[in-house]
Amino acid sequence: MFLAIDIGNTHTVFGIYKDGKLVHDWRVSSLITRTEDETWLLVKFFCEDTNVKPESIKGIGISSVVPNLTDVFVWMSQRHFKIDPVLISAELDLGIKILYDDPTTVGADRLCNAVAGYTKYGGPIIVVDFGTATTYDVVSEKGEYLGGVIAPGIETSAAELHRRAAKLPKIELHFPKDVIGRNTVSSMQSGIMYGAVDAMEGMIKRIKNVIGQHAKVIATGGLAKTIIKHTNSIDFYEPTLVLDGIYIIYNRVKNKVFTP
Repeated sequence: MFLAIDIGNTHTVFGIYKDGKLVHDWRVSSLITRTEDETWLLVKFFCEDTNVKPESIKGIGISSVVPNLTDVFVWMSQRHFKIDPVLISAELDLGIKILYDDPTTVGADRLCNAVAGYTKYGGPIIVVDFGTATTYDVVSEKGEYLGGVIAPGIETSAAELHRRAAKLPKIELHFPKDVIGRNTVSSMQSGIMYGAVDAMEGMIKRIKNVIGQHAKVIATGGLAKTIIKHTNSIDFYEPTLVLDGIYIIYNRVKNKVFTP
């Protein structure tokens, strides 16, 4: 068995793979105050809850965009699993060529999205990840990571609007019944949610004008499932794309065969 760990700014997602398939996954908050031992107890609990023996895990891969948490998970892996985890970075053999000005500055999660998307669907592709930031990662037909776009995430935009405007409340992130709001909450929901859809569709159009209209669009991230119901611009929905990317890269680094 293999444990994939995706450490994001808001959430950390764990995934357990058995015989090449994701069999269990769970999500927790990315608390930077959580210690190595607390992290171990959390992982141990989820393993036991899904009838997975921790000692059956023979490999660990970590994608992290939170440096303060990276070391915690590395120490946890080394101390409690007796495993040196593979840390995802552009310095590894990813199977795609990184054309970013400085490849080392590309987030590990974006690398995983690009690798998993290209492995599953070929290229050209646009991977849209609806997380703390909404990111667009572009891979060419030849397997070249061309770069992408980083925009404020939907939840981030809503929180910032509430923080900066004294009379605007916190809202639930779902689509209102009508685009024209009849109260403050529904007006904010319309602006944020429909605005996010329109921004995404516009950005996809701009990117396709550069790489070709036949590019496939893949959606992932926490709010992707909500967004895809309101657009025809998404071709595929992959909720665990980062985890899949961790697993694919790990197997490539370890020279193991992976069949998507």
